[in-house]
Amino acid sequence: MMSIVRGLILTLGLVIAPLALAAGNPEAGKSKIAVCTACHGPDGNSPAPLYPKIAGLGEKYLLKQLLDIKSNERKVLEMTGMLEGLNEQDLADVAAFYSSQPRQLSGAKDVKLELGARVYRGGNIETGVPACIGCHSPSGNGNAPAGYPAIGGQYATYIAKQLRAFRTAAHDAEDPTGRANDGEVAVMRGVAARMTDQEIDAVANFIAGLN
Repeated sequence: MMSIVRGLILTLGLVIAPLALAAGNPEAGKSKIAVCTACHGPDGNSPAPLYPKIAGLGEKYLLKQLLDIKSNERKVLEMTGMLEGLNEQDLADVAAFYSSQPRQLSGAKDVKLELGARVYRGGNIETGVPACIGCHSPSGNGNAPAGYPAIGGQYATYIAKQLRAFRTAAHDAEDPTGRANDGEVAVMRGVAARMTDQEIDAVANFIAGLN
């Protein structure tokens, strides 16, 4: 099991490491977030589960997502055209600002917590699902330098939606509802492809209560 986790960490690191991204200035970013605040809030803690919390996600990860969304490599219907007026430095500054903000805890519901904890901490050996802690840490704080996002405290509905999108892309690369911007080695697609709906919902709920 640990060999699976180590392999995933290594391969994902090889995908992320070569990316030369602009350095962001959080103070400059504070003046460039007008387009973001309606959905994600002024501090990155979205008031509604429909939109993800982006506070404290990790600058490297957040910038990659912004660049992918702008280039349409990652399709987010709600953000269509929203980033057109921002260049790469602007996006780097926005990423730096939101990543510097503390993330608020959503909180987990008392539903299948044991299953969620088991999948997050130990995966599912029988089906080849690796533990989430390998990249996202036991506390859900990720690994910012490596580009692994902090997911602890995120809305459960958003986590579940993303896992299903990765799973969809893993099984059907042409499906427009899928998400495939996890690198050439398809780490998240490989993980989600093996997860059941029950596991996805349970681990998403567990993550919502991590801090």
